[in-house]
Amino acid sequence: MGYWDLPEGTDCVEKTWIATKLGTALAEYSLMLLITPVEIVFLFSAAMGAIFGMTTCLSAQAREAPDDPLNYFIGGCASGIFLGARTHSAITGTSACLGLGTLAFFTKVGKMEGWKLAGPPKL
Repeated sequence: MGYWDLPEGTDCVEKTWIATKLGTALAEYSLMLLITPVEIVFLFSAAMGAIFGMTTCLSAQAREAPDDPLNYFIGGCASGIFLGARTHSAITGTSACLGLGTLAFFTKVGKMEGWKLAGPPKL
């Protein structure tokens, strides 16, 4: 079962677990590129995924608006704030909040409206 298969605002623990696994998968990809040390990448990416998943789900429940893209902005912003706290930089946290929040917002809008980034492969 994937992240998009669960209804928004329900089963927050399962959605958080899936987002954590996605964060860890992103960490594995960055390790293949040899970007940063192993321990930092896994813990940090998993934590950001967990923060995004839980914040998005709880925001959907609290606001009683499960399909609102603003929930994704809030989740992305919370992950960005964590990044700023981890790096001890308010500028990094603010920039990451806006950047990740906007990316998450448009990801949700694109999913709702059926946007395609690439067409089917040409054979």
